[in-house]
Amino acid sequence: MPEYEIETPIKSNEICSLTMARRVAAMLDLDTQTFSEGDILPKGWHFFMLGGQTRKSELRADGFPGLGVSIPDLGLPRLLLGGRTVAYNGDILIGSVVEKNSFIKEIREKTTANGRMAIVTIQHELRPLSEEKPAIVETQTYILKPITNEELGIGSFTPPEPSIPILSFLIPNYSIIPDETLLFQYSALGFNSHKIHLDRNYAQNIEGLPDLVVNGGLATLLMTEFVRNELKLNLSEIKVKHLVPLYSNRPLTISFEERELKVFDNKNELAVVMELGLNN
Repeated sequence: MPEYEIETPIKSNEICSLTMARRVAAMLDLDTQTFSEGDILPKGWHFFMLGGQTRKSELRADGFPGLGVSIPDLGLPRLLLGGRTVAYNGDILIGSVVEKNSFIKEIREKTTANGRMAIVTIQHELRPLSEEKPAIVETQTYILKPITNEELGIGSFTPPEPSIPILSFLIPNYSIIPDETLLFQYSALGFNSHKIHLDRNYAQNIEGLPDLVVNGGLATLLMTEFVRNELKLNLSEIKVKHLVPLYSNRPLTISFEERELKVFDNKNELAVVMELGLNN
């Protein structure tokens, strides 16, 4: 297996700003004025502090910025989020300053029946300056694959279905249709310029996808919001696996059973699984 030079950890101080927290609230159609400095940042909302400062000239060809850590060019143009784990070891207060420590934990290459692929694991740690240990440790796993000739040009746009409220909770399930606006707002808040979330022409004609892809992190956020608002559970950890992509303008449904959330796509295919670790 080839060996790649892995950069040293990238450290920076990030502000958990009230402005950004209120923008997340606005995206989720919540009352922004209910959030103030000194409040505990809701679990799952820390994503806006994980974005990096990748210069435009250093983006991958697909627009992916690396989210704080640059991924080496492996000659594999398709990048998808495979999963993530998040450990909630403490709280982050709105208005506080946290130290972010980001690094590539591992790069693994392997050859499958569909050709060469790579698995890149990135870890982020967010530590309030007033604390000795990170409050949040998030590990993201990305899958890099080739784009086959058979996939090129097969994308087709399905007209949006009738809109429903952005968060329409139904117990034990709820449904949502992530549209282009939601994908744009989430991508902008996280400084994620991956074209599969923003550029329909690229998604369909370059990667052969049927439509814009819903951010894996956005799906995770919608699931943690379900836990926070409807189940009223106190998370200590989540483990997320992405099985198939979710696409814009297609309804998805979230269900809950025995400490596990599942997301089903518009064809009722299982797309995301989240295991919940809970505080007593």
